[in-house]
Amino acid sequence: MKNAMVSAFAALVIAVAASPGTALAGCYCGAATYRCCPTTACQQSCCYTTHRVERQTCQRTVYETIQEPQTYTVNRTVYETAYEDVTETHQRMVNEVAYREQQYQVARQVYETADREERYTVMKPVSETLYRDQTYTTQKQVWEESCREVRRCVQRPVTETLERECRKTVMRQQTEVINQERCYTVMRPVTMYRTEKQDCGQWTQQQVYHQGPCCPKMVCGPCGPQICMVQMPGFYTCKRVWCPNIVERQIPCTTYQPQVVRQSCPVTVCKMVPETIVTKVPYTVCRMVTEQVVEKVPYKTCRIVCEQHVQKVPYQVCRMVAEECVRKVPHQVCRTITETKTCRVPYTVCRQEPYTVTKRVARCVPREVQSTCTRMVSKCVPRVENYEVCRLVPETVCPSSCNSCGSGGCASGNCGVPKDTQVDMKPIPEETVPSSGSPISHFTRRRIST
Repeated sequence: MKNAMVSAFAALVIAVAASPGTALAGCYCGAATYRCCPTTACQQSCCYTTHRVERQTCQRTVYETIQEPQTYTVNRTVYETAYEDVTETHQRMVNEVAYREQQYQVARQVYETADREERYTVMKPVSETLYRDQTYTTQKQVWEESCREVRRCVQRPVTETLERECRKTVMRQQTEVINQERCYTVMRPVTMYRTEKQDCGQWTQQQVYHQGPCCPKMVCGPCGPQICMVQMPGFYTCKRVWCPNIVERQIPCTTYQPQVVRQSCPVTVCKMVPETIVTKVPYTVCRMVTEQVVEKVPYKTCRIVCEQHVQKVPYQVCRMVAEECVRKVPHQVCRTITETKTCRVPYTVCRQEPYTVTKRVARCVPREVQSTCTRMVSKCVPRVENYEVCRLVPETVCPSSCNSCGSGGCASGNCGVPKDTQVDMKPIPEETVPSSGSPISHFTRRRIST
């Protein structure tokens, strides 16, 4: 009911402020205007009801989640490299050349020779031999044989057999065992500490004063009833303020970092070693020896002797005689003959041939290693939190007499109201507060946590 009356007065005040002078009569619910009355008026002397702020501190349990370090032992598997000789049998492809007989057709041209008769006339020479006497002189050679000594030097080959050393280098296979360094990487745990800053502050409460609202109120003045704006008393609220407290903490952090481990392993190495072989090779040397040889060389001496001779010299006389001849002229006739021939065609045949290979195979041998790790475990911890509940308690206030009012009334119209409470009052939004069994106004409800 009281809220409805406040709302009606507030609407009336807004209408009065919005209307000009012609609508002033409506502002007073049909009453006449009192512009002739003095502007000062005195506050009514009746008592009014106000609200007093009453605070109550309550407690509640709040659960917080914190992180605690926990150390635990885990087994991790470490792999080591071991080597063993493994004999493997592989198959390789071997190519062989084989032959197969293949027949093919060949077209061959055959030439045949035939004869045909051809008649022609030729002029045949006929020779006749006649003789005549002819005298001639000839020179006859007469040879006489004699001997003379001839000395000459000759080179006679002399063959000797000698031996020389022949050195050649061959590569001989040699096997030896050497130690070879192998490197592998293992992960080792490394614990480091990092510094983290944590705010360990706390909430503190601070009181804030709020002015009360101005409410319109109908009062009786010297000129009749009029509306006055009455300043309601103010109230205090509690506000939470955070006080920071920065604390540095050392937090362990375990990481795995790679580390190179060197290991010496025996390895069989096969290498070729040069070796010099000396052999004696026989060889033949031919040298020339100079010798003087005396020979008797026969020679002939020729002298010319002239002689005269008479002889009959034949000579021929030729005459032409016509003669008919028959001849056979050969000519060739070509024809094609198909023949079947056989040839050997090579082709490649692949077959698998097994062979054995020995190689060193590296395999990983696992072993269990215990390591200690640290992890953060969440833990729920309860704590008691104080909060304050404010509520309004109705209270009747009777103002004192207006001593400052003269015959004309109070100049401000707010006699008996403290000046510090004459400010605008603003509503405070409602918050969720646990029920305490008493009515709480939505203007002053606050929650304070400590």
